[in-house]
Amino acid sequence: MTLTARIQKRCGSFRLDVDLAAESGEALALLGASGCGKSMTLKCIAGVEQPDQGRIELDGRVLFDSEAGVNLPPQKRRVGLLFQSCALFPHMTVERNVAVCLGRLAKQTRRQRTAELLALLRLEGLEGLYPRQLSGGQRQRAALARLLAAEPRALLLDEPFSALDSFLKWQLEQELRELLEVFPGPVIWVSHDRGEARRNCRRVCVLEDGKSAPAADMAELMANPGTVSAARLSGCENFVPVRPGPSPGLAEVPTWGLTLQTAAPWRKGVRTLGLRAGCLRPAEEGAVNAFSCRVLRAVEDLFSMRLALRPETAAPGAPLLWMELSKEVWSALPDRTRLLAAVRPEDLMLLE
Repeated sequence: MTLTARIQKRCGSFRLDVDLAAESGEALALLGASGCGKSMTLKCIAGVEQPDQGRIELDGRVLFDSEAGVNLPPQKRRVGLLFQSCALFPHMTVERNVAVCLGRLAKQTRRQRTAELLALLRLEGLEGLYPRQLSGGQRQRAALARLLAAEPRALLLDEPFSALDSFLKWQLEQELRELLEVFPGPVIWVSHDRGEARRNCRRVCVLEDGKSAPAADMAELMANPGTVSAARLSGCENFVPVRPGPSPGLAEVPTWGLTLQTAAPWRKGVRTLGLRAGCLRPAEEGAVNAFSCRVLRAVEDLFSMRLALRPETAAPGAPLLWMELSKEVWSALPDRTRLLAAVRPEDLMLLE
């Protein structure tokens, strides 16, 4: 079973241009900055919004085709969309919210299936409560139970845990993962949390300014993002303009006054050097890509220290360089005002 969406939609000056496919039993992450069109993409697939043109197909069944004049209503698409806001009916109890999607079944069968879904989502004892009486996690589980009651053939998850605290988010993520392991259809998972996406999705499609990039392996995206947008989504913190060095394998960073060895070959279109804070390390004299820095600021995190550095050779106004160290390494530094930093050539990312 495959879900494909090749659609375009214009909203004022914003243009959505998406081409993606999710396979049966697969969770595909849809990542991008705020306002890039992720939620709009899901709404178009679910039938809540109508694209201007294109085609959406699920398991060979056409849900939307602008040329053929096909545009199935949401209730006929068998696509489940889970919003971060849950969107439960406020005037209905938990039991009724689930049962309303089972109206086609006989009364006894409907009651039995509702009880099964409530038990599956650990909602026993809450059947008679209204959404306003539930915690955030309980509302989200009730919304998921209602979604599954409609027997969707594909699931669309739009930031499902963004409104929850970190502990509850982790619990629900594990529960949802167990459900998805037995869900036979494709899943598209929108998230701002790259850790959440990486834990649950093997492939990722990146949206940038409304346009989708080809889906890629999640691990490959994290290791070699290719573009500045993808690097930001993968957690890269340092970006600085770069140009080819005097010989192959070298890159010049003018604003920092540095020439660095790189492992990746230079590509057409590269304009930016990306460097993860965790890839910088204190170094000894003579180390590859070592340079002296002043420590401008040290910020204590829960398990680490984040240092704002300025290379000694940097031009005035040059961007700061962020380094992340363990607290043990930070405590052992002989001088916390200046240090020699280094980065391995393979950890430098040449970005378009």
